Amino acid sequence: MLEVGSTNALFFRTNTTCNNLLQELQKIWVEIGESEAEKDRMLMELERECLKIYQKKVDEAANSKARLHQSVAAVEAEVASLMAALGVLNINSPIKVDKSSKSLKEKLAAVTPLVENLRIQKEERLKQFSEIRTQIEKISGEISGYSDHLNKVMISSLTLEEQDLTLRKLTECQTHLRTLQKEKSDRLNKVLGYVNEVHTLCGVLGVDFSQTVCEVHPSLHRSDHEQSTNISDSTLEGLDNMIQKLKTERRARFQKLKDVVASLFELWNLMDIPQEERTKFGRVTYLVRSSESNITEPGILSTATTEQVSAEVDCLSKLKASKMKKLVMKRRSELEDLCRLTHIEPDTSTSAEKSSALIDSGLVDPSELLSNIEMQINKIKGEAQSRKDIMDRIDRWLSACEEETWLEEYNMDVNRYSAGRGGHVNLKRAERARVTINKIPAMVDNLIKKTLGWEDETQKSFLYDGVRLVNILEDYILTRKQQEEEKKRYRDQKKRQDLLLTQRESIYGSKPSPRRSSSFRKPNGYSISNGNGSVPPTPRRSSVGTATPDLVLTPRSYSGHHRQNGYFKEVRRLTSTPLNFVAIHKEDTVSTTYTSIYSSEPDSPLQG
Repeated sequence: MLEVGSTNALFFRTNTTCNNLLQELQKIWVEIGESEAEKDRMLMELERECLKIYQKKVDEAANSKARLHQSVAAVEAEVASLMAALGVLNINSPIKVDKSSKSLKEKLAAVTPLVENLRIQKEERLKQFSEIRTQIEKISGEISGYSDHLNKVMISSLTLEEQDLTLRKLTECQTHLRTLQKEKSDRLNKVLGYVNEVHTLCGVLGVDFSQTVCEVHPSLHRSDHEQSTNISDSTLEGLDNMIQKLKTERRARFQKLKDVVASLFELWNLMDIPQEERTKFGRVTYLVRSSESNITEPGILSTATTEQVSAEVDCLSKLKASKMKKLVMKRRSELEDLCRLTHIEPDTSTSAEKSSALIDSGLVDPSELLSNIEMQINKIKGEAQSRKDIMDRIDRWLSACEEETWLEEYNMDVNRYSAGRGGHVNLKRAERARVTINKIPAMVDNLIKKTLGWEDETQKSFLYDGVRLVNILEDYILTRKQQEEEKKRYRDQKKRQDLLLTQRESIYGSKPSPRRSSSFRKPNGYSISNGNGSVPPTPRRSSVGTATPDLVLTPRSYSGHHRQNGYFKEVRRLTSTPLNFVAIHKEDTVSTTYTSIYSSEPDSPLQG
């Protein structure tokens, strides 16, 4: 039996119905008496009408199938597009199912939920992209300064990006957003750093901070939070340029104030301004010892500060003009003191007498004269530094010469070996003096070599109180040699005189010594007095080639002979006892005098 509802059952029922109706129609035709031709005509007409109805139904079914195919294809295309946009890869998708296994309506019904799900995912993904893009647009606008061209590029790029809603693209946008956020944070910190630096510079220069930063952008100094701080390139560039401008101004003001403060110090020192008056400028005096970058005190470089210091300098300059002559004389005195200490001859063109005359006559500006003296002082200081080593050697040599003079006086003391108070101290000093004296020739030779080396290096003579030191040393060596020769001649002459005196005493008998009856020695043994309490002059001996035979020439003795300016007469005075390398005992000197007188008798016989 055929299954009800199946295609065959439907066809059977249709045939049965049609046959029944056709039989009933034939009966009617028989009853009517229709002809066979009329029957065939009506049957043919009936068949054509049935075919038209079938054809209409077939066409309607075909159209419905085509529409279903289009709907399924459209849905499948939408699914593919959504999956591609969202980056969804699902191998079990209804699109992959074999088309022969399901009807078109079943396929459409199966794909529709997937489409709805993908549409929901797309809406959510679009929302995420929209939020990210909104933040990107905002931050990019802040960074770019809301440039129209850049905004157009951003909008077009965001519109094109709607075709790609994959997680990869979402991650890229999030990464780009984080990069922009970091750049915004860095720019904001940079802007704040610039603003703080501008604030510090404005404080140091005494400039209005609000007006300065508003010249760059009004948002940099706002009283409310309605407008965010501008972090665009133009703002950063403007701040950087402003900082450079303020630093240039700070550098110029610093140098100007430093020069003014230096002038103030110079006037203070020249005019001996008391410390109490200097304290009111204490906040600016440290500028001389500070660097530009270390200055942070507010208002220290303001125009008011500079004007205040400049006014003080002008006031002191006027006071200085009235006291210029006194200042010139003071600096000249300092120059002469320095020259005296360093044994350098000062420039006579600025001597006290000439300077006073020039100032009184008005021929020379006192400031120029003072500047000239300052230059001479600096020159003397520099030269003294280069002469220091030689001057130290000269001091050691003069000290040795003083020890030699002391030893000569000590050797003339007949009581030097007495057990009096302090005798052992003098003995030790005498021993040390002998050691030092033995080193004098080497000292002089080394000093000459050192001086000649200095002269070769500086291409000028080494002058000691106006006399060339090498000449002094050569004269010293020559005089010392002559003194040694005279010592030897004296010792030989004394031996001959003692021999002659002995012979005469053997012939005529001994005579009382004049020295014992006419003089006596003081207890300390350093001087001889007669009965009247006066000191008889020590006999002088002739010396070849010297006007002062008992004096060995040293820089000190040259200082006394060659200085023309009386101002230097007190420099390094000679010791009270002349430097004499011929140790002549006073008793021997008197004996020599007596023998000379005695031997002057022309007829005195010589007897052995």
